[in-house]
Amino acid sequence: MTMLPGVRVTGRGIGAATAAQALAARGVGVTADPDCGPAPRQAPLVMLGDQAQALLCDVFAGNPLLAAALNAAHPIARRIVRWGDAPAQIFPHSARVIGGDTLGEAVWSPPPPWAGDPRFVLTTTPPGGATMLRFGAREAAAAPVVLGDAADCHAAYVESLGAGWLFLIPTGARTGWLLAVGADPADALADSTVIAPVVAETGAIAARFETAPRLLDDPGAPGLLTLGSAALAFDPICGDGTATATRGGLLAAAVAAALLGADAPMVDPAVDGAALAMHYRLMLIAAMRRHLATSWPFYARGGAGPWWQAEAEALANGHAWCTRQLGAAGEARFVLAGDRLIHRESAA
Repeated sequence: MTMLPGVRVTGRGIGAATAAQALAARGVGVTADPDCGPAPRQAPLVMLGDQAQALLCDVFAGNPLLAAALNAAHPIARRIVRWGDAPAQIFPHSARVIGGDTLGEAVWSPPPPWAGDPRFVLTTTPPGGATMLRFGAREAAAAPVVLGDAADCHAAYVESLGAGWLFLIPTGARTGWLLAVGADPADALADSTVIAPVVAETGAIAARFETAPRLLDDPGAPGLLTLGSAALAFDPICGDGTATATRGGLLAAAVAAALLGADAPMVDPAVDGAALAMHYRLMLIAAMRRHLATSWPFYARGGAGPWWQAEAEALANGHAWCTRQLGAAGEARFVLAGDRLIHRESAA
């Protein structure tokens, strides 16, 4: 295979691994530098639905480590949800629970050797002066737990509280993780009526991280695009973070390849360079807008107190901002066809 001008991919995470995989598969030379930049803020674990699993298996087809990790992951068959004023309800939900580090290690593999000089960079480190927009302000704390005898180890539990919410994810017959948003786990459990009775013991807090949706307003710079959660991060209430990072990695790879001339004559980087970079930004905004529209009803119905009102208002304001940005830009000039970008009129 003849290698095209290359791309340097820096940082770890699903987005970076996806981009490196997609570029190498297209014949673009890749220099991978996973240890460059800040360490990824991995969640202790992720819950992957069937669609997210299928997407990962498609992108990383033939990867034995990923297949083994998914096969060994703990299965979830349902959700038990008490939200707002509604009583607890049970919903079917097919997913698998896997450690964040385990998943990251399973999907990351060195690209084919390439000794050229990279002409473009995909990175998990935002450029200096870039603006990170946050739609809300809510911190989460994660702690390991021991499940009690009454727990359903194949059910994920979700419960809204007076000023936040709880997410209990079993990882085995008697083990699990508790994610508390808006309060520390011990304080949140004191107000819980659904999750507290099925938790026998709570361990020390193992991780704290911001869960409000975040968007890098300016993810591009000359010769560079930012990807992964450094460019776009969702509230875990949607359960779509891994799939979003994967799709973002595919888009970043397609933009980088087009900017290097891999899609000529369909896309001319000399003519379309600025528009391609803008397309990347707008697609991140469009993804954020969809996420905010999905998340807002949960926060609008989660509770009547000031915490819920403030977070719902932040989501609504973010949705309005995204709508204005997309409206001012007009119809997207490109579409993603498989693993490459083409002009919209060519796809008609």
